Amino acid sequence: MNEIRIDDKEVIVMNLVHYFVTEKNYNPVVVHGINDEIWLENMDSDYRIVRIISRYIHNDEQLGFNRFRSKQIARKLQLKTLSFKMPVLSIYVNLGENVKTLEDDANGNLSVFIKEITDFKNNIHLLEVFPDIAEKTYHDEKGIELLFKITEDINQANEKKSKKMEKIFSNKKPIFTYIIMGLCLIMFIVSGMGYGDNIIMLMGENIGYLVKEGQIYRLITCMFLHYGIIHFACNMYSLFVIGPRVEDFFGKGKFLLIYFLSGICASLLVSGIQPNIACVGASGAIFGLLGALLYFGYNYRGYIGAMIKSQIIPVVIYNLLLGFFFPQISTLAHVGGLIGGILAANMVGTIENKKYNLNGILPFMIYFIFLIYLGIFR
Repeated sequence: MNEIRIDDKEVIVMNLVHYFVTEKNYNPVVVHGINDEIWLENMDSDYRIVRIISRYIHNDEQLGFNRFRSKQIARKLQLKTLSFKMPVLSIYVNLGENVKTLEDDANGNLSVFIKEITDFKNNIHLLEVFPDIAEKTYHDEKGIELLFKITEDINQANEKKSKKMEKIFSNKKPIFTYIIMGLCLIMFIVSGMGYGDNIIMLMGENIGYLVKEGQIYRLITCMFLHYGIIHFACNMYSLFVIGPRVEDFFGKGKFLLIYFLSGICASLLVSGIQPNIACVGASGAIFGLLGALLYFGYNYRGYIGAMIKSQIIPVVIYNLLLGFFFPQISTLAHVGGLIGGILAANMVGTIENKKYNLNGILPFMIYFIFLIYLGIFR
């Protein structure tokens, strides 16, 4: 029986893939037209893209062309993911002696050359970002045993991710979506099917100058009131379609928080900019749920990226445009709720996040405090 031999460079590549997938939560990216390269992605890392290049590059001209092609692909990924920056870490394992330099560029990209496993210990730039890479890429196993170990570890990591995704995307009973719809229905009936102007005003429609006089409860009560059957039916249908998805993806408690924070943000923006105009409806909070879906789609675009582009974004744009053609529709409420929903979702995180995102608390609080000043105190 012939012994299976594994090239030293293949060992380096296997160790790198093992490290970034199992230790740093990177996911493979399918890249067409590129051979002998592995692309990995993690939007939460300092380097969102890691390229592992095993192709032999014998001179600076070939290296320049390789970089040029990678920048083109990185730009496409940047546009696809709506990212402001797409820092790329390129790890070359097979450079010829005629390659004289591996200069970094002004966009935060980093290129390193790893000739042997021990090079991880000596690369200062790499250790600054991934201080444990030298330790985690060392294995006692050699040859085919190493291949089996790495394969098994990656399969286990992928299995954990699959179970996590299964939990997130599994259908659950949207209890709070139905409760909110029920409350809106009760308020709709009590208010005279939305046609009793005096009743709606007394029940708490959002009127900015009254909010500024201290009737702050109107910022919330207006979310359960509607003007007429068409207004009520459109909002309830939207909530029926969108609410269960957000409740599934974020969990019941976080769903409620996103819904009410988004609705309050919408009410505050209208109160601050149009204090003499009465406004009611759940659409500001519903746009907050759409914002939460945009946030979710951005972070899980590998699973629902097509739905985000084909369904959610067109719905957001269409409804925002409606406000410019129909004055009874409050575009301000939609914009305020949409931004509030994105920022609130970033703050609370999805159902898999047990703790709130500390980096997301500050942006939401700045936005919320500004709206409080605008809608109540100005």
